Amino acid sequence: MNEVVAKEDIKIEDMIYEIRGKQVMLDSDLARIYETETKRINEAVYRNTEKFPERFSWILDDSDIEILRSQIATSNLNEHGSRGYNIRVFTEEGVLLLATILKTKVATEVSIKIINAFVAVRKYVSYNLLEQKYINNLVLEHDKRIKALEDSLKKLIKKRNLINKIEEDK
Repeated sequence: MNEVVAKEDIKIEDMIYEIRGKQVMLDSDLARIYETETKRINEAVYRNTEKFPERFSWILDDSDIEILRSQIATSNLNEHGSRGYNIRVFTEEGVLLLATILKTKVATEVSIKIINAFVAVRKYVSYNLLEQKYINNLVLEHDKRIKALEDSLKKLIKKRNLINKIEEDK
């Protein structure tokens, strides 16, 4: 199996970031787990540009890099591929296409792990969205109940004030 993944105990889910509303992986992270150099990953893309439309892979612009920095929680991207050229990212589809180009045993085995990681992240996000929706519904329901109680209390206070006024007028 992939010695880098086994040896370094890499958690692929931790290498998935959200850029432009999509879950992506960095070229340098893919190179690390595919046991190749980042420039080899990018060479494969340049030789097969028709397989990598921008919705599958793109080079990060300055605003993307700032978003990435916030997700990595560091201003130093050196260990994440900061170099003389820009960082390329790959969506799940881009990773699949990359694996078909690399055509190595490691690429095939690791690609399966990567796809499983993307699925796990999607499930996690989906579960959290459902949980958040449930909490929001509870809050809305409680807000409605509180509003109804406030309205009832206001009516009782008005009624009590009216009774007090009638008794004072007697």
